[in-house]
Amino acid sequence: MPLRNTAQRWGLISQLLHWLIVGLIGWMAWLGLSMVDMPPTPAKINTYALHKSLGLTLLLLVVLRVLWRLVAGAPRPVAGTPGWQAGIASVTHVALYVLMLGIPLSGWLFNSAAGYPLQWFKQFNLPALADKSESLAELARELHEWGFWALLVLVLAHAGAALYHHLFLGDATLRRMLPGYRPSSPEKTR
Repeated sequence: MPLRNTAQRWGLISQLLHWLIVGLIGWMAWLGLSMVDMPPTPAKINTYALHKSLGLTLLLLVVLRVLWRLVAGAPRPVAGTPGWQAGIASVTHVALYVLMLGIPLSGWLFNSAAGYPLQWFKQFNLPALADKSESLAELARELHEWGFWALLVLVLAHAGAALYHHLFLGDATLRRMLPGYRPSSPEKTR
């Protein structure tokens, strides 16, 4: 399998980043939804610290993914895909990237405006993005929360569209993001 993307499929690096990010988002969502109801104990503090460290890791991986996509390009839409579907897919991808960058940044901003220190896996501290401000902290927290729900809707739509293409249209839209897929020919992906 090639490392770079081709016109027919995603390369190994794009696949690796995609699936790492998917797994990390799932883990972050589970942590984020469960940690708010935890009793105020050291376990809650450790869970918040893990959530923040994973969020920073996600931010880095998404930046790498965007940079790699700029370098390696993206496969063409599968042959026969209507233009309106390709357009919706493009807009959805842009929105996913914006949210995957914005949610960790809003978390970092919330953390800064709330006056909390931010560490990455207890290795080093990151600088605050803003001075302490209750109103900014509240705005950033709301952006973080609403961004998560918007991301959830888009991820479900994205996955649903890939499954629709796979199960009902029988094309390679989903398979070309999976390891081991080999297009039958350079032009034929259906």
